[in-house]
Amino acid sequence: MEPTLVPPVAADAAEDSKARPAPVRKPKEDEPFVEGDHVVYPTHGVGKVERIATEEIAGHKLELIHITFEENRMTLRVPVAKAKSAGLRKLATRKLFDEALTILKGRARIKRTMWSRRAQEYEAKINSGDPLAIAEVVRDLHRNAGQPDQSFSERQIYEAAMDRLAAELGALEQIDKNAAAAKLSDYLKTIA
Repeated sequence: MEPTLVPPVAADAAEDSKARPAPVRKPKEDEPFVEGDHVVYPTHGVGKVERIATEEIAGHKLELIHITFEENRMTLRVPVAKAKSAGLRKLATRKLFDEALTILKGRARIKRTMWSRRAQEYEAKINSGDPLAIAEVVRDLHRNAGQPDQSFSERQIYEAAMDRLAAELGALEQIDKNAAAAKLSDYLKTIA
């Protein structure tokens, strides 16, 4: 028996399909995410949808949302079918963000549990991506002049929460994150 040879045309076609990028798909009307939108991924914060395209991965065709996070120089690809279950969401509405600012005005609610337990709860709230939960962390860990200093880990968690809140405020108001952080800091100073 002689081995069968694969015609070179088929091999070239397979090579060409790898070299060509997948066609960019046009968004459907009921689709929640569109190219150019700012979105929030719970564990990474605010990113921008670069494109939505169909790609072949391990022999399966998947529709993927490509999200870039400029600050981390990272691109995340999330399957469209799993976007909701992964927690991917659009930016908060102005009304929801105003509710978050109202939470900042509230009185700090610090539980009398061990710091390690509270730190885990704060981290979970930050990684939830919910601006209301993140605002609670900022409110609880914010220190005004005349109050005792924060520990290193408290400061880290506070800064992470402020960073997430500022990133979403910046994207919502179309200003850079530093300006949004300054705006939030000024807001917190007026509350005291």
